[in-house]
Amino acid sequence: MPTYLYQEILPDGRDGDCFEIIQRMSDPSLKNHPKSGNPVKKIFHKPNLPTQYTAKATKSKLSDANVEKHGFTRYERDSLTGRYHKTAGKDERAPDVVDAPTLKAMQEKGKIE
Repeated sequence: MPTYLYQEILPDGRDGDCFEIIQRMSDPSLKNHPKSGNPVKKIFHKPNLPTQYTAKATKSKLSDANVEKHGFTRYERDSLTGRYHKTAGKDERAPDVVDAPTLKAMQEKGKIE
């Protein structure tokens, strides 16, 4: 449900505090402040859309350089052999190629997550 911004109108006609309220789009606009009972007006503003989880941000965070920078190793599955090949990461303890049973055993031993 969307969040709407309202501004209280004080008894002397000045603008009071702004507040947010979550409403359905089909709900009528508020006429009075829920606590004080003073009249309110709806404030129209651009939406605050998060950019933290965009496709571009995700791609950047999962880039080979960023994976290596944070000390992780990435494996990608080969569809023909079913084995996993290292595509990013500089940890010498991590093997270059791993098959599925070995990978599962490594996860169970707590060596990787």
